[in-house]
Amino acid sequence: MEADILHSGFDGLKFTVETDIPAELRTALAEAKALAIQTDAETLLEFGPVALSVRRTGGSAFSAHTGEYGAEWYFLDPENRPANNPGITVDFRAFLLATGGLDAAEKHFRDCMDAFGIRYAEHLLRVTRVDYAIDFLAPWFEPDREALVVPPGTRVQEHTGIDETETHATGARVTGLRAGAVANRQLAIYDKRQEVMQKGKLGWLTIWNDARAQLNRTPLDLSDRLASQVWRFELRMGAKQLRNRWEMRSWQDLRDMVGDAYTEFCEKIRYTTPSGDSNRARWPTHDLWHDVTSVIANDLHENCSGVLPSEVIETNRSEHMRMLDRQILGLLVSRAAASEVRPSEFQGFLDRHIETLKLLSEEHPTPLPERLSKAAARYRFK
Repeated sequence: MEADILHSGFDGLKFTVETDIPAELRTALAEAKALAIQTDAETLLEFGPVALSVRRTGGSAFSAHTGEYGAEWYFLDPENRPANNPGITVDFRAFLLATGGLDAAEKHFRDCMDAFGIRYAEHLLRVTRVDYAIDFLAPWFEPDREALVVPPGTRVQEHTGIDETETHATGARVTGLRAGAVANRQLAIYDKRQEVMQKGKLGWLTIWNDARAQLNRTPLDLSDRLASQVWRFELRMGAKQLRNRWEMRSWQDLRDMVGDAYTEFCEKIRYTTPSGDSNRARWPTHDLWHDVTSVIANDLHENCSGVLPSEVIETNRSEHMRMLDRQILGLLVSRAAASEVRPSEFQGFLDRHIETLKLLSEEHPTPLPERLSKAAARYRFK
């Protein structure tokens, strides 16, 4: 059966920044939050062309946003920031991504950071969540949990309502499936038409009808479910995939490799047409999943480097070892200088000093296996 593709593109994107906000911004946010608490309404702060709405919520931090076509901003208080927590979290809005993609998101991020007066370097960025969505007009379709072929141990949930609660009902119309975990790799298939109607997100209807117009089709009438049933296939990836497996951190990393990551996603999880074959891996791929993989290949072909995660990891490991070797050499040169070693004596100094270091290691109060284990935990390359 045929299905029209009404939309495809990034639907979620979250970055963190390992830095503190400047004192001037902290003061402005604290005053705006206090006013929001007093008036029980958001307080608007203007930074040149950027308008930031500050909420009364956020605990000891500051919760704000830059509108439906902007992002959610979460600033930790630099005077009360927990150790090892990023100072800034940016969660880009779906309509910004739907209408402008990664280019619009990056521009908005950099414009806001400049306007807020926040200094940062690229190595302080961490991409922690990416969602990609494809909307199908397919009134004939209904999700079937048996059709999902997923890696062993992957949790699959079936839903019958907008809140995506697991159902144990019999005979209820299935409105969605969810497989996997957001922190790793998750596929969600759900009734987007129902969400648009119940949550009033009619901007999606405008996007869908624009796609319909380009196909010379009539606009959708959401009151007629049988003619306007839109199913969203949403492919979500969290930190375990983006950072731990693919080593994606910065905007450039995202542009270079997100296509590779989603190509692998479509291979690891499949939506199929169940058959009598006892080996689920041999079940034929469903037509809609063929469409999903084709859209991913076409939309994200410029975001592929063709490398495997193992190659990225090994490159990073090798570079890190070279960096440590350079540091060790620099320290040994400094140690030799402190001992007034002449250049002609440096090789002999190295041989003798290695023996000294062996003795120091043997006399160390913490056993070597424990020290190696702690050091290994700091360098996660897998």
